Amino acid sequence: MCSISPRLWSDILVEVRQQHPELARPWFASLEPLEMQHGVLRVQTTGTAHHAYLTQQCQQAFNSAAQAVIGRLMTIAFVPPAHPDSERPLTFERETDELQLNPDYTFPNFVTGPCNRLAHAACAAVADSPGHVYNPLFVHGNVGLGKSHLLQAVCHKLQDHGQAPKRILYLSCETFTNHFVEAIERGALHQFRYRYRHVDALVIDDIQFLSDREQSREEFFHTFNTLYQAKKQIILSADDAPNGIPRLEERLTSRFNWGLVVRIDSPSLETRMAIVRKKAAIRCANLPEDVLYHIAASVPSNARELEGALSKVLVLSQQFGGAVNLQIARQALGDHVTGPGRLIGISDILDAVTEWFQIRLADLQGKRRHRSIALPRQISMYLARQLTNLSLEEIGGYFGGRDHTTVLHAVQTVTDLQKQDQELEHVLTALTAKLHEKVS
Repeated sequence: MCSISPRLWSDILVEVRQQHPELARPWFASLEPLEMQHGVLRVQTTGTAHHAYLTQQCQQAFNSAAQAVIGRLMTIAFVPPAHPDSERPLTFERETDELQLNPDYTFPNFVTGPCNRLAHAACAAVADSPGHVYNPLFVHGNVGLGKSHLLQAVCHKLQDHGQAPKRILYLSCETFTNHFVEAIERGALHQFRYRYRHVDALVIDDIQFLSDREQSREEFFHTFNTLYQAKKQIILSADDAPNGIPRLEERLTSRFNWGLVVRIDSPSLETRMAIVRKKAAIRCANLPEDVLYHIAASVPSNARELEGALSKVLVLSQQFGGAVNLQIARQALGDHVTGPGRLIGISDILDAVTEWFQIRLADLQGKRRHRSIALPRQISMYLARQLTNLSLEEIGGYFGGRDHTTVLHAVQTVTDLQKQDQELEHVLTALTAKLHEKVS
């Protein structure tokens, strides 16, 4: 009696998948080889349905694969599970009623702005009166804009409500599908339907993944109807509006539109700064205003990435005694991070500087050397050098045909001044943030 190496067993599975792709199943990876004796390799299965499928459909395929890999006559013996499926608790029954929620995803910790104010108000109203207003509630928007935060905030508030305890299910679309597949395999559809159709609130994240699963769509359709008729609250989120989800039947699309469909847009610069300030406060970190500017400008669209950027800054600051300043933020995030939008152009810089200093473009590009004009001109050249790919000669061409030495002098002057002048540092940070905002 001897054991088989993991490498050999992996090769056998690869051989089965290559020679018999129609038989291969993702759960083959859960099979466990036990021991090999007298040309027989015993393999432990994880469920009675899996054991039946392997012995009835895959025996010859596994035998041939084992012989091809090991190089001699072999037989695979599939061992049934020690505890039959009828004795093993179902996943969706084994899980406790305690919701798996992020403790930080509450309404007080959600930063509102023009991009998400309607979605926030709708979720708050649903939490106050579930099943009576905005049912179903459908929240959509790009990744990382706060959909999961709002959905979990509703669950938190429903849990904390002073009335009778609420039966709430919060889960991802993937989990719903996995539970449904398990119910089919183990003949437990009755238990599955009881679990999902006897709740006060069903909250499902990323419902767009339902479009790829026909049987799951059918089951969810009937679950939706049951809960809706019973005036139970349904809250869904997706990356796109119901009409924009591919391969979603019209009957589901129309039902998703029965209640209220709200969109979350990308946050503005001011909202992003408020998000960073809120996330920093949760971590008991106090950030200077210029650092808030820099982090918000570095991540132009995704609130989740803002939190990641903040983490980078705080981790690096620990190496310098915990103090956070602009230099540390730049080192952590990179000095010139731009978003996925178009590149910053020289015209963007000229517009931003003339608006900030309230001067004419003709003066900026002219010959006047008064400080009220000369410093904004130098700042424009500095920003052009930092934020564009233009050469010194090309930058000089936009300022009345000045040569590259003039541009180089302007860049060096601003670089030296900002080390001594905090007001100038603030101006540069604010202008950079506005430029990133414009092109995001």
